[in-house]
This record gives sequence, C-alpha cells and structure tokens, in this order.
Amino acid sequence: MKAVKIQKAGGPEILELQNITLRKPVKDEVLIEHVAIGLNYIDTYHRSGLYPLIFPSGLGMEASGIITEVGPDVSNFSVGDKVAYASVPLGAYSTHRIFKTKSLVKVPDDIDLTLAATLMTKGLTTFYLLHKTYPVSSGETILFHAAAGGVGQIFCQWAKSLGCKVIGTVGSDEKVELAKKNGCDEVINYSKEDFSKKVMELTDGKGLPVIYDGVGKSTFEKSVKCLKTRGMMISFGNASGALDPINVPKSLQPKGLFFVRPSMGQYLHTREELNEASETLFEKISSGKVKVKIFKKYKLDDVKQAHIDIESRKIIGPAVIVP
Repeated sequence: MKAVKIQKAGGPEILELQNITLRKPVKDEVLIEHVAIGLNYIDTYHRSGLYPLIFPSGLGMEASGIITEVGPDVSNFSVGDKVAYASVPLGAYSTHRIFKTKSLVKVPDDIDLTLAATLMTKGLTTFYLLHKTYPVSSGETILFHAAAGGVGQIFCQWAKSLGCKVIGTVGSDEKVELAKKNGCDEVINYSKEDFSKKVMELTDGKGLPVIYDGVGKSTFEKSVKCLKTRGMMISFGNASGALDPINVPKSLQPKGLFFVRPSMGQYLHTREELNEASETLFEKISSGKVKVKIFKKYKLDDVKQAHIDIESRKIIGPAVIVP
C-alpha cells in the first residue's frame, strides 16, 4: 500500500510517495481500496501552508473506491460496496485507506467510480452554495467566478437547472466557450474587461443578489461594486490569493451587504445533511442535468506534476489521480 506524505509546508517538490502498512479497521471503520482520487485546488492550500497542518501529514480530501474490509459494529456498509467521500482528516492520496463510516456515502450503480471521485468536493460544494448558503430562486441572475474551472463547470450547469440566469467570469479567451457550454448565459473575460461594469450593464444598473467567488484576492473589490443593496458576497476559495482584511465601513456598510466564508464542514456535519447533499448530487448526474467529463488523469507517481499543473491553471476541468 502507498500514500503521499508531506513533512513540511512547501512547493510540489515536498510531496513524497511512501510505502505504508495499515492496521485493521476498528469500530465504525472500513478499509477502502481506492479507485480514483479527486484533485482539488484546496489540496495546494494544504500543501503550501496557506491552510496550516500538523506534520507529518497526508494530503487529499476526496476519493472513491470499494470496501474490502469492515470493522466491528458496522451495519450500514458491506464488503464490496461502492463508496466515496470528501472529508477531513486528509489522506485521500493513497492506494488504500481506513475511513470512518460517518463521512462515507454509497455510490449508485449507475455512477462511475472515477467520476464519483471528482464529484464529491466540487459537487457537494455546489450543493451547499446553491441550496444552503444562498438558496437561489428560479429567475434570479447570479455570478460565478472562474466559471470554466472544476467547481464552475458543475455549479453553472446546476444553477441553470434551477432556473437561474448565470453570469460567469473566466481568465482567458479559450475558456469563454467552455463556460458557455457548461451553462453560462453570459461570460466575461476579467483579464480583458472590467467585470463589475459589465455586470451593471447586464443588470440594467440593478446589480446582483449574490456572487459566488472562489478566486479571492483579485476579484473581491469589483465583486462588491456589482452587488445590489443587501446582496451577499460568498467567498469560498483563494485561487488568486487570500483576501486582504475587509474594511467593513468601506466595503460592506454602504449597501448593507452580507459576507460569508462557508465550508463543507459547516453544511455537511451530520449524516442527514450528508445524505441529502449526496442524494441530490447523484440525482443531478443520473438525470443528465449536470454532465461531467474528466479532463485529465494522473498516476499517483505523478502527483508532483499534478500539483504543478493545477497551480499553473493548465487543468480546465475535473481531474483525478489514479492509484
């Protein structure tokens, strides 16, 4: 069995693939043989130290696989079950893993396990953003930054299926058509155009009720400009760097804006919440309302290159690591 470990924070060069020996699963645990591992931008935050870890540490939040052994008192999962997860503690970058059943979901037979590995973090994030953090209504116009990215491709299709008009932003011309293909009604290349001015034009000067932002530092100020009174700024990522401290009187107070920094742990804390989210996600995939295509597959041996590629924005869709 093998797993990627890091001994300190740093660049992709610190990722080490090591031989490991796993203990037997104990109460409420199972042993999973991974089929695929989700590659997410948040993995680079953990590796770089932006999100501090206790070292040594594993890496990776999501994976899918087959249960090969169950611990005592496990009644809701069996050997042979197709399962997937997106959860801490980290450690998905591995061929096998001991995992607690409380954060595990069964994958329906009609969902491919490789696809499931890319869905858990991105898809469950999309669920809580659209249904919990700011529950959208049919007919609303919303904005999603980085619409051609892994989360964006799922989010924009999902939002469209709920009846929203979706404005997406991208960082290059080649990503415009990809964003449109995945549900965006309007796409703005924010490297060439002031997206705040364009949004105000598209909304006849009214502004937006909500903005979903996984980019961070480079988009915050202009996002605030194109929110309407009592609008909500949802910041859930740092692809361009962490936000500067917010000047509340300057940025939020003039329009009475809401600002929230959500995470999966706040919305998927209980078994009931996790079941609701995963069942809704799998239904969206099974019904064809959200279509996902794997952009690239990496071997576990190539994990360093995977991190180089994702940080250099070469990955323009869901990607997986295959053990």
